[in-house]
Amino acid sequence: MQVLRSIEALSTLPGPLALAVGVFDGLHLGHQEVIRAAQEHATQHHGTAVVVTFDPHPAQVLRPGSAPKLLCGPRHQQLILSQLGIPCLLACPFTPETAKTPARDFIGRLVASAKPLGCISVGYTWSFGHRREGNIHLLMELGQQHDFAVYGVPPLKIDSEVVSSTLIREAVSKGDFAKAARFLGREHSVFGTVVEGQRLGRQLGFPTANVAVESEQLPPLGVYAVQARIGGEWRPAVANLGRRPTVAENADPTLEVHFPDWSGDLYGQELEVRFTRLLRPEMKFSGLEELKAQIQRDIKAALTPPAAPGSPHDTHA
Repeated sequence: MQVLRSIEALSTLPGPLALAVGVFDGLHLGHQEVIRAAQEHATQHHGTAVVVTFDPHPAQVLRPGSAPKLLCGPRHQQLILSQLGIPCLLACPFTPETAKTPARDFIGRLVASAKPLGCISVGYTWSFGHRREGNIHLLMELGQQHDFAVYGVPPLKIDSEVVSSTLIREAVSKGDFAKAARFLGREHSVFGTVVEGQRLGRQLGFPTANVAVESEQLPPLGVYAVQARIGGEWRPAVANLGRRPTVAENADPTLEVHFPDWSGDLYGQELEVRFTRLLRPEMKFSGLEELKAQIQRDIKAALTPPAAPGSPHDTHA
């Protein structure tokens, strides 16, 4: 997938251009409907579909003290878009000056750079530009003026709830992966780079990949059965998301992933990790031997499929 960093770079793409414009944090099912409208227009008119988003997330610039965690950071977003078959992403740099751009000027730059602009697809309630003055009605007016189509995609509802990044973020923060997956259209995952750790896991006989996650929403602290992608292949693993209270005091939460049936050097590589189920909450142990014994039990639990509801081995029945 090609990644552009300026609106003017749109001029390098074969038109007509079909632009899906939005923040697209999470790329959930509602976002995918907006993107699909642009993809269909590009197919019908033999043009190029482009997802137009902003980097960093506008909230991180406009209200950094209260900006929410992301559902997918920039690199994670690129990975998901490539899986959706998007040929091009325009990641517009977002600064305080960008926030002051009048809505008409923003659209004017898109019109001037696209050769030509075929359509703009947005969520029906999306607003943009200085003081959020731009909306679907202004877009339709500008579409008539500059001869491009406008698609205002209505909100998507599942189980009587409007699919939104906020609801998915809340579900993940509570460990409700089933609800998050329903709204995302895929299992929730996080993405980051494997960095150097304290190598304590290796000393205990359980080497871990320490994942420096992009600023993404994490579930509650605890030990999880997970799947992690190495070289395009998903592998079962066990992950500790926590502060390591047995060996550290007041440490920041870290994500450590252990692969029971794999060995190799992952330093510097990007890792995508999806949470399957919570095995236990984070605990403090009396010492390393007790911790080591519990890790062995965690690995066994992570590799054992959960019992079907109602089966003789279902302890919750």
